[in-house]
Amino acid sequence: MQTLDCREQKCPHPVIETRKLILASRGEPLEVLVGDETARENVTRMAQSQGYQVSGNPIEGGFALHLSRGEKATPTLPQQAPAGQTLVYISAETMGAGSDELGRVLLKNFFFTLAELETPPSSIFFVNAGVKLVCSDSEVRETLEKLACAGTDIAACGLCLEYFHIKDQIAVGRVTNMLDIVTSLSEAGRVIRP
Repeated sequence: MQTLDCREQKCPHPVIETRKLILASRGEPLEVLVGDETARENVTRMAQSQGYQVSGNPIEGGFALHLSRGEKATPTLPQQAPAGQTLVYISAETMGAGSDELGRVLLKNFFFTLAELETPPSSIFFVNAGVKLVCSDSEVRETLEKLACAGTDIAACGLCLEYFHIKDQIAVGRVTNMLDIVTSLSEAGRVIRP
């Protein structure tokens, strides 16, 4: 039985690392160690969605989760994927409202998780203050580079880059315009706006 120790990791790392191990283990029993109740719940929910039965017990520093292959959960309603490409629209350098510090952490985790998906989005469009994320000093630059290497089109609004006087600092992707953004949004099968 393989053991994955995620007790020192914070969201979303325990779920992502567990998912990677599930995909690599081909149904073998697994043990995952997590550091808090939230990670226990999130890993349990994800593992069950992948057809694993989960039992657990408290241990020093968190919980030990035992994953064994069961029946894959069947959705109650048939899900149809929307036709067209998936586009992510970023209009700020933070995620959500309230604390900007927390918003930066959430957005960083969002991009990290997005890069770990089996199928990355087709495009990510950056507008307004979101264009700062494609610049050389961005905390998410490496993750955006990883997405670009996986085939995601990274595009930043040229007018926005000019407004913030950072057009010369773009480090990832390409410069685009409003016609391209509006056309892509109107033709997308799904638009994600964190």
